[in-house]
Amino acid sequence: MKKFELLVATALVALPALPAAAQTGALPPAQDTAAQSQSDVNSAATTDIIITAQRQSQRLQEVPIAVSAFSSAELEKQQIKTTSDLQLTLPNVSFTKTNFTSASFTIRGVGDLCTGVTCDSATAIAMNDQPLFATRLFEGEFYDLSQIQVLRGPQGTLFGRNATSGVVDFETAKPTFDAIEAAGEADYGNYNSRKVKAMLNIPLGSTLAVRAAGFYLKRDGYTRNLYDNSKIDNRDEYGVRGSIRWQPTSGTTVDLLAQYFHERDNRMRIQKQLCTTDPTGVLGCLNGVQGNGVTNGNSTVASVLTSKEFLATQGIPAFFALGSLYGPDAFSGALNPRDPRQVYSAYNPRYFTRETILQGSIDQQLGDSLSINIGGTYQNVAVDSSQDYNNALQNRSVFQPALNAVAAAAGGAFGAALPAAAFTKFYSAIAPQGAAGPICTSAPDPSGTGIYGGHSVCSAVPLSFDRSDNFDTSYSGEAILSSKFDGAFNFLLGGIYAHFRNTENSYYVDSFGLDYFSGLIGALSAGGAGYLGTPNYRNNTTDYRLNSYGIFGETYFKFNDQIKLTLGLRYNHDKKTVSARTTLLNFIVPFGVADAFGTPLGAGFDADPSTPCAVTGSAVPGAIGSVPGCEALQTNTVSFGRVTGRAVLDFQVTNNNLLYLSYSRGYKSGGINPPLSPIFSVPTAFNPETIDAFEIGSKNQFGGLTLNATAFYYKYKDLQLSRIVARTSVNDNVNANIYGVELEAIMRPVRAMTVNANFSYLHATVSNDKLLANPRDFGGGRSDAVIIKDITNGANCAVAPNTAGNAAGANAFVNYTNTVINAGGIPGLKPGAGLRGTTAFPTNSNIASTGAYSICAALQGVAAAGGKAFDPAGLTIYTSGIPVNVRGNTLPGAPNFKASAGVQYEIGMGGDYSLTPRFDAILTGTSYGSVFNGVANRIPSYTQLNAQIQLDSPDHRWYVRGYIQNISNSNAVTGQYVTDQSSGNFTNIFTLDPRRYGAAVGFKF
Repeated sequence: MKKFELLVATALVALPALPAAAQTGALPPAQDTAAQSQSDVNSAATTDIIITAQRQSQRLQEVPIAVSAFSSAELEKQQIKTTSDLQLTLPNVSFTKTNFTSASFTIRGVGDLCTGVTCDSATAIAMNDQPLFATRLFEGEFYDLSQIQVLRGPQGTLFGRNATSGVVDFETAKPTFDAIEAAGEADYGNYNSRKVKAMLNIPLGSTLAVRAAGFYLKRDGYTRNLYDNSKIDNRDEYGVRGSIRWQPTSGTTVDLLAQYFHERDNRMRIQKQLCTTDPTGVLGCLNGVQGNGVTNGNSTVASVLTSKEFLATQGIPAFFALGSLYGPDAFSGALNPRDPRQVYSAYNPRYFTRETILQGSIDQQLGDSLSINIGGTYQNVAVDSSQDYNNALQNRSVFQPALNAVAAAAGGAFGAALPAAAFTKFYSAIAPQGAAGPICTSAPDPSGTGIYGGHSVCSAVPLSFDRSDNFDTSYSGEAILSSKFDGAFNFLLGGIYAHFRNTENSYYVDSFGLDYFSGLIGALSAGGAGYLGTPNYRNNTTDYRLNSYGIFGETYFKFNDQIKLTLGLRYNHDKKTVSARTTLLNFIVPFGVADAFGTPLGAGFDADPSTPCAVTGSAVPGAIGSVPGCEALQTNTVSFGRVTGRAVLDFQVTNNNLLYLSYSRGYKSGGINPPLSPIFSVPTAFNPETIDAFEIGSKNQFGGLTLNATAFYYKYKDLQLSRIVARTSVNDNVNANIYGVELEAIMRPVRAMTVNANFSYLHATVSNDKLLANPRDFGGGRSDAVIIKDITNGANCAVAPNTAGNAAGANAFVNYTNTVINAGGIPGLKPGAGLRGTTAFPTNSNIASTGAYSICAALQGVAAAGGKAFDPAGLTIYTSGIPVNVRGNTLPGAPNFKASAGVQYEIGMGGDYSLTPRFDAILTGTSYGSVFNGVANRIPSYTQLNAQIQLDSPDHRWYVRGYIQNISNSNAVTGQYVTDQSSGNFTNIFTLDPRRYGAAVGFKF
């Protein structure tokens, strides 16, 4: 806090004389390229900054929009090399990776809180003013850009793709006709980082020019895997871009662009998992401060299904169990080093992505006062990522007795009705070299056959890992007609059509325990099939299509030289169609399993993956749930249409001072939730978002001082917010109020010095009553509730008395039901489970309820038949948890303040050489990773310090630079993700990069 107070005090002292913000007043014109000289940067405070935020070239200080812009030179000076770096010097902007190979760019508290293939991005990402879909720009390095513009606030009447939070527009450097130009840079840094960038511009006459640029980066990993002492989270990536510009006449410009990005390495999607271990196993991780423990393995779906307690309910002998729910768990003794850059994992990550972008545009002047621009973009994107699921090394010794038992069973017939071949097939798949050799886990293969179909990953220890992949294609076409009349009236009219298709979006979780369970049940089934179709968990979207069109425009009324009114309207229509299924291990009915020793299992198991149930589209009920390929493929279509717009009144007080007042309505279409079993009562679709945004701003230039200020208030309706239900992300809608202020400034006390800084404050909270279940606390904070770990599927439910405060009745009811289950009193379940009574959570758990292992469906049945014996008003079984009201809670990903300051000073040296040191300090306030807030979801504030020094030659043809980023080596967390209860409620965190330093040499001519 003292750092923050010192930084703010410094800024406030400076503001009256020389304000502190930046980027917006410190940039060279948009047409400048990477060859811009150091002297240009130092004179930037008095240079007109030209941007295209309103689809025409304008001085930034005359645009009545909160917009920041960075030239290529500013990107280098402030060490903004990736999108993650971009957030460090922008007010009220944050960026984080998210759980499923995606990212969230949040502006003023509005980000991508919706999770799923049908979710639109709140922040529109554009390249050369044209929209991009599912882009991987977030993963590569910036190269050969002329400018990046970040517009804060809802946009829709200027850009083709609608956006509720703002627009990030990457402007690539265009070919020029003047002369041959070239630039190059070689960079070497710690972690053995090697990076090269290059550009070549060639005029082919006075009307045609071509430009080629690219980068290549290879470095060692940031993270040490202590299991095998390897380095992971490395980079091996490159990007190339080719551009053509043709100007056949003075009024015609044709631009063509092709860009390709490729990466194949062991990048980590998730930096670390945090947990304070729950000794009961009911939750896995507690709801208190996130520590460096690991989830209790007995809380995971693999452990509950292979426990002797669950197998007993199916009549399967205890010696086949991998463990007990009350005994040592599979992660006992696992290491989770405190250092975020150290992990202990038997499975190293794998990462692949590629992106192809093709763009074209024609800008045609229609006389002296009209122009039309027609453009289009094609994208093809693929990403495939796999990583350790628990970051916790499983204890093989816990599993070894069961492996020995299977080995013994494979040596001879087990039970009169079962052939030995069944166990031999099972055993040879999981332990091909015998019980003492490596054991195998299914590879995440879309065939669904896993280890029993020859797709395996083998290791000395049990493995657990996931895989996330996406394959996308999109194209869009856009036309904009604009005027430039001499009179008081002008206009802009545009239209866009866009098509996006996702042909595969799968998320797998593979685990030795899941393979063991499916193989064991298969071996014990009639005929001894030896497998159950897909032995892993897979959430799958096979096809998603978006067809979108929009008509938008603005009119400009200039009443006199000082007052102008802007009115804009947009109509947007989105049609979404998705075909999806949630397969394996979505167990919903724990009954119907007949005698495992001779009588066929219920119809819910598919013993032949070559003819999965999904081929016929049938949904098979029964058994203990639905299994691989046995949930029908569901296809749903939704359409959304909305009229939005904006109104802006701006007053040009002087040539250098602007005041503006604006109202705008933002809109983001709704979507479709993944298919889930009806028991979970999840709506098929979720609603669109709308924002009513009010803003007042001032832009000022006082000689060498630029000072811009903005205040805003958002009335947010139906904000899309994701939560986990049955191992699947589904989305709800809440309302919110958001308000804040932003200050940006730059000053030049002397010609050689430039000082820039910014400050922003943000308040973003839920404004309506909304009841949601907290995945970390299914008891909803009630001391009279009991949280249940369901031994048939690993999920949680909660039991609560209808008479508030009757904790004794609720606990007695759970204890009684467990005795009934243990005695075999539930139809379809065998006796001998040995389930125990309720227990209290530790005092540091932040959980008021008690907990127990049980079966939620059995509790429902007993409650319906005799619940009033324990509470006069009966008891309720909350299958999705007891909801709590999140009204007043802070939205995720919305730091309460941000501040940054930077200073550089050009030192003249002999022979016209110049030496320019620069220092930047960034402070980001606290935020939350979940709308439930609380200490478990709190993301601490962080500080980042950067410095560099550059030597320029007299003619600026070459330079040498030394740099250091994140001087204090802070492990800043930018986002969190809480996993499902069947995975143990551990928390994935996403971080900024560690300290990096190095040197670069470059040339330009």
